Order: sequence, then C-alpha cells, then structure tokens
Amino acid sequence: MKASALVVGASLALIVSAGCSGSPPPAQLTILAASSLSTSLADLTTAWKQTHSQTNLVTSTGSSAALRTQIEQGAPADVFLSADTSNAQMLVGEGQTVGRVRGFATNSLVVIVPAANPARISSPADLGRPGVCVIAAGADVPITTYAEKVVANLASQPGYGSDFAARYDANVCSREDDVGAVANKISLGEGDAAIVYSTDAKAASNVTAIALPAAANVVATYGAVVVKSSTDAFTASDFLTWLVGPDGQAVLAAHGFGAAP
Repeated sequence: MKASALVVGASLALIVSAGCSGSPPPAQLTILAASSLSTSLADLTTAWKQTHSQTNLVTSTGSSAALRTQIEQGAPADVFLSADTSNAQMLVGEGQTVGRVRGFATNSLVVIVPAANPARISSPADLGRPGVCVIAAGADVPITTYAEKVVANLASQPGYGSDFAARYDANVCSREDDVGAVANKISLGEGDAAIVYSTDAKAASNVTAIALPAAANVVATYGAVVVKSSTDAFTASDFLTWLVGPDGQAVLAAHGFGAAP
C-alpha cells in the first residue's frame, strides 16, 4: 500500500513538473502609433509574428501629438510611430528615447469628399468657396501642419488667389482629434471636404478623392523611436530595423505608404 502511494505520488509530481516546464509566455511590445497607421497595423503584426513568434505586438493609435504627451507623462510604451518626425524628435530632445529618430514611411495628401458630394466640389479651389464645410484636425496634429503647407502652396497657384488660405480657414467648421476622425466625418457625410493622407483616402469608405496639384502637394515623413522606458529596448530596436527592412516596407507599401526616406 505504501509502495503504491509512493508510485502515485511520484506520478503526480512528474505531471505537475511537466506542466510547469512549458514554454514561457511570449514577450510583448507596446506600440503607440499615429492614427493614419491604423489600417496597416494588423498586417504589420501578422508579418512580424511570422519571423518573431516569441514577441506579441500590442498597438494603440491616436494623434501623434497626443501619444507623445502620453509618453511624456509616463504611459507604458516601447515604440512610438509618429506621422511626422518632429513629435518623435521632441522626445529625443527630452532624453526620452534610445537612439535617434528613424524615418520609416512617407505619405502624400489628397482632398476627400463624401461619395454623394452634395457641395459639388470638383477642385481643391472649392475648399475656399463660401459655404463649404471643411473638416480639419486640431492645431497640434501632424495632418494639420501638412495641410496648412498645402493650402499655402495652393494660394500661389494660378486661379486660387492670394487670399485662398484665409478663405479656407474661414470654412473650417470642425476640428477633430486625429486624421482618422476627420476621414470618418467625411465618410458619414458630416462635412463637405477635408485634406487627409492618401492612405486614409484609400482606406475610407463612401468617399471620393480629389487630387492636389503636384506642385502644391507635400511629402509627409513618418518617424519612429524606441522609448527609453521600454522594458525590452533590444527587441524594440529590432522591430524598428524590421520595419524599415523589406518585410515591414512591403506591408506599408501595400497600404499605400511610400518608401522609408
């Protein structure tokens, strides 16, 4: 009887030991990313896992300026993917990063209108026409900086008039938290037009894109940094190297982004 008890006890011990000797849970990287990257993040995560199965990516999106502020206030993050280089560079200047800003994608801008186009907008010049409701983003959001440069460039184009920027500003009827919210309002028909990234126009439903003159368009350069408070700066840095490499760039290209600068 005692021998049987010993055998049973030993067997149970082996089972418990086997259960405790399994593989450790995957590591995790927290990625804070610009809103305009929202549609590409799922595919980036899938592609990353194909060669980095031991590291999960947990992503959160929003305005680049708002995400930078969150990092400054101590929000947990390993990598920051910004829709510009200036927000990332600000973190570098504050000593909140490991290493430099790495450019990982480019984008261009376009005008979008609801598919029904009730305001009958046919040209970017119509954004300065009286009565047009232009949806824009907040002052600190990167798309706003890029759009303001485009509007200033348009003002110097034939047929727009030197007061085009002032007329455009007067038509801004709503300011949203990020470019995703801007595109969504146009998709829902809650505004007549907006200037957004080409990738947002591609991803949005129920909108029509109107091209900007090449001479007035701008190149939006996206920048990434490893956050100093990262619990795994080595893997975070590895992710950035992967992102600017062929696998990451292929995913971004499929979503309409330009090559890393």
